[in-house]
Amino acid sequence: MADFLILIRSGTTDFDLQDRICGSLSIPLCAAGIAETNLAAAAMATMLPVALYTATAGCALETSRLIGRTLGLRPRRIANLENLNQGLWQGMLVDEIRRRQPRLYRQWQENPWSIAPPDGELLSEACKRVEPVLEKLLRRHPSGRLALVVPEPLGRIVRWLIAGESLEDLWSRDPLQPVFVEIPLASQWLSGAERALDARYPTVLQQPFAHSSLLPHKGGSLAKIRP
Repeated sequence: MADFLILIRSGTTDFDLQDRICGSLSIPLCAAGIAETNLAAAAMATMLPVALYTATAGCALETSRLIGRTLGLRPRRIANLENLNQGLWQGMLVDEIRRRQPRLYRQWQENPWSIAPPDGELLSEACKRVEPVLEKLLRRHPSGRLALVVPEPLGRIVRWLIAGESLEDLWSRDPLQPVFVEIPLASQWLSGAERALDARYPTVLQQPFAHSSLLPHKGGSLAKIRP
């Protein structure tokens, strides 16, 4: 397995500046996103990743091309690495959801594990599809650093899977946060079976539910809440 993962956040888009939900939509970088990506690429020049991979989103592809140009690497697109599908919320302003669907907005903020956006996917479903793709990628290289470009909130999902970091607010984008982070893999990555035994990785059914209506329905899986 590779030694380190350089996780790179896709550059800023107009959706980010407008506080609009992108989800699985393909949105290009804005001028600010191009500028910050070029600065990040220059800062990564001495890290010497052995390969550069990218998620499928338009902002991730554009970010990877800019970084690859500086690092002398050809970005490799991972076909199944898609961002969290946020359904009918995609394209909406966060404030619109807060005003139009206050109950769903509150449930999402209190416990995003317990609710799927209308016509979107549960966070647990996203984790289940991302984990095997990520594990296959990390085991493809026996050593060295890998660079991976992903949009948010996919980046938070990747960090949760690898290092057990808190997901925090899936809709927030802090401009003061670094564009990339280096994550050690040998001491962090656990397979799905190992993760099930590790207290850092609670299962979805162990997440705290704020309301009885958010408990799993008969059969054990979580119901997708509709407005």
